[in-house]
Amino acid sequence: MNSTRSKIAAGIAWLLFWTLMALVAVEDYRRDGGHEYWKPLLWEASSALVATLLLSIQLRLGRRYNHLIATPWRWFAIQASIMPLYWISFVPLAFGIRHAVYALAGDTYTHDPWGNVFVYESLKITVFAGLFTVIAFGLLSWRALLDAKVRAEQANALLREAQLQSLARQMQPHFLFNALNTISSLMHTDVERADAVLVQLSDMLRAALALGQRPQATLEGELRLARAYAGVMAGRFDGRAQVDWRIDDALLDAPLPAMSVQPLLENVFKHTVERRRAPTRIVVSAEREEDALVLRVEDDAGRLDAVKDKAGESGIGLANLRARLASLHGERASLALLQLEPLGVRTELRLPCAS
Repeated sequence: MNSTRSKIAAGIAWLLFWTLMALVAVEDYRRDGGHEYWKPLLWEASSALVATLLLSIQLRLGRRYNHLIATPWRWFAIQASIMPLYWISFVPLAFGIRHAVYALAGDTYTHDPWGNVFVYESLKITVFAGLFTVIAFGLLSWRALLDAKVRAEQANALLREAQLQSLARQMQPHFLFNALNTISSLMHTDVERADAVLVQLSDMLRAALALGQRPQATLEGELRLARAYAGVMAGRFDGRAQVDWRIDDALLDAPLPAMSVQPLLENVFKHTVERRRAPTRIVVSAEREEDALVLRVEDDAGRLDAVKDKAGESGIGLANLRARLASLHGERASLALLQLEPLGVRTELRLPCAS
């Protein structure tokens, strides 16, 4: 809760309260036949001035004990210990102001005997201060609740950030292992092609390092890594994979989980291209559908049962990506694998996209 706004709101409420008290006093005075309206205004103004002063002192003295709001009986006990200040100070100050102003106006302020005045005004100011204290307790409790909620949200955000970074770091060695395995397999069959793929791998690693340890990246950065990866894999499976890129350039700055496009391509190469001799056509597309960014990677030869294991689960890359999507966007994001007919598998990543 904004402290300045709270103070302004409390000040306005305080002013409205005493304005209402003054209007009621003037109306009562008028009905009793009075005509000097400055007198009821003086009575309420003097009470408001002294009450404001005493409440300010109470707030200042009690501020150091606001941390006790979680133990109400201790907090109220401290506030009660301040009450004698009202009994001792209110009547002398408020009635002193009235006597002084009356004297300046050439009039005399009359009232009940001092003993009766002290008893009556002390009871009245006690009820008034007690009501204020209860309201203050409610406001402080509400503020403490909001502060606790903010701290909990911040702690959850930090925990979520740490989890995302951990998941992103998990992908990097997995990704590097597969790339090096590709080069290793080529070294025994075609050294020149292995050398070319090694050069492409350096470009791919440069793109991966550019993503850093951030939990999110732009679509442009993700595509840079995915294109480099596709180049490496095309070198390994020479002539057996053709990748077609259909990207809406307006979405290049859209954020998405770091290292999220490459695992989708890896899935196709691992479960489709690697298992067949005939060429495989792969289409990577990114487009906006209403308020969502939809990223699709599909091939024309895969089968869904080959992508998933015996338990019906996909590999580490997709499981990792699902965990990060859930952490970032909850149910607003999804990752689905669909069987195309007669052959082909479509992997569809859908997540919120700002205008």
